[in-house]
Amino acid sequence: MDDREVLLELRSIKKSFGEDVHVLKDISFLVREGEVVSIIGPSGSGKSTILRCATMLTEIDDGEIIYLGQNAATSVNGKAVYASKKELKEISKTFGLVFQSFNLFPHYSVIKNVTDALITVAGVPKDEAVKRGMELLDRFGLADKADNYPCELSGGQQQRVSIARALALQPKILFFDEPTSALDPELTGEVLKVIKQLASEHMTMIIVTHEMQFAREVSDRIVFLENGNVVIDDAPDKVFDTDNKRVREFIGKLNS
Repeated sequence: MDDREVLLELRSIKKSFGEDVHVLKDISFLVREGEVVSIIGPSGSGKSTILRCATMLTEIDDGEIIYLGQNAATSVNGKAVYASKKELKEISKTFGLVFQSFNLFPHYSVIKNVTDALITVAGVPKDEAVKRGMELLDRFGLADKADNYPCELSGGQQQRVSIARALALQPKILFFDEPTSALDPELTGEVLKVIKQLASEHMTMIIVTHEMQFAREVSDRIVFLENGNVVIDDAPDKVFDTDNKRVREFIGKLNS
């Protein structure tokens, strides 16, 4: 029995866009402290949508979202009811999100991108925020880029800055939405190296990815989604050796 604290639980999440597009039909899984969970599946299976719902960027239609035992959303009569704005603001401090397109502010320097939310949202004094930000940039080999602007960095460097920005707020969970999809193979390697480093430090992470070998190496569990449902949720070796024909076919295509 795994007695690690459950940081996030998603129960029977449903999400449709319009009357006909049922993106998430019934998604349930949980994430424990220190776990790395990779979410895989074909395009349109709901991978990015479940991340957006879990981070409250997209509202769910029904189901429950629970962080550290506190309900962000509760199911009432077949409809999701969210906690108050004040409660959601506190809950949102639990997690950080790294986007596939970096989402850095182009008119901010690297160090300002990393520290801005620390100062304006978390209320950390500027000196302390800059110290924390520089420590993170140094950790990711970017200390010499602190005064540069995003346009002066490679895609891999920009993604490492966005990871540093997410970590600056000291979240308990880090979400990655296809963090290497905008990068060429060489730059992909440097970002995956950073994520592997975080995994070795037992950072709790949920990663939407198409990098099958990376998912196998770094994950404690892999969740395979298709048609808005969880098809399999298991340890990497069991997922890769599954008898499920559809899962084997999908993994085989991406590994070929």
